[in-house]
Amino acid sequence: MGRVTERRKVLRIRDGAVSSRPDTLVAEEPLEIRLNGKPLAITMRTPGDDFALAAGFLVSEGVLAGQQDLRNIVYCAGATADGSNTYNVVDVQTAPGVVIPDITLERNVYTTSSCGLCGKASLDAVRTTARWPLADTPPVRIGPELLAALPDRLRAAQRVFDRTGGLHAAALFSEEGELLDVREDVGRHNAVDKLVGRALQSGRLPLSRALLLVSGRASFELAQKAVMAGIPVLAAVSAPSSLAVDLAAETGLTLVGFLRGASMNVYAGEGRIAVRAPAAQG
Repeated sequence: MGRVTERRKVLRIRDGAVSSRPDTLVAEEPLEIRLNGKPLAITMRTPGDDFALAAGFLVSEGVLAGQQDLRNIVYCAGATADGSNTYNVVDVQTAPGVVIPDITLERNVYTTSSCGLCGKASLDAVRTTARWPLADTPPVRIGPELLAALPDRLRAAQRVFDRTGGLHAAALFSEEGELLDVREDVGRHNAVDKLVGRALQSGRLPLSRALLLVSGRASFELAQKAVMAGIPVLAAVSAPSSLAVDLAAETGLTLVGFLRGASMNVYAGEGRIAVRAPAAQG
């Protein structure tokens, strides 16, 4: 729809020289997600892959588990007072018989690019609503050398970031390091929802043989989304939160942080990391 980026006039100052020029910015617009006609949540996102974003969001909320649970997703016409379609409101229709969990449909949740669920109540909800245990059989095994190469592969695939410098990214890789999918958004959680939603739409859930890599930090919300999609490994280029580590330890998720070059920290699920035994001392 040509709404991923926008142009704005800026005053540019470089080494004392002043000039006026247009600058390319990443677009940010609200998206209202409705479930079976009822308002559920509003998130600030980069337009594009809106249906996948909504579907992925509902996977993390425990509403959708597979392609069979989804009947349809549509943009809502007449979303404004004058009846025009802003393409900022989507309605997700579930298939007949899908049981809607108690997610308080009238809550009108507003999320920013950084906020998410928090606290023990959310941890309990993830443990009870996750559809697939993280029981990859045979276990996924990933070497540190392969992990170290993934951030550069992600960065090379960030087309909009090259033009704006203002986007987060999330990518799915195979256990052999093949890039399976990548999405960009102003919010890390939106980028992950777009990945998971696309996987649901194509019938690929659970993602039991995939690795999820995110730019920035690994919050509890991102760990939750990985668990709900059946992803066994989550890696981030920055730090995880304490609650993300707690959730990873409880669910069996492998959580890697500070993935920068050949350095990384493994906070949970180290059994999936194929490290060499330390050399004997003597």
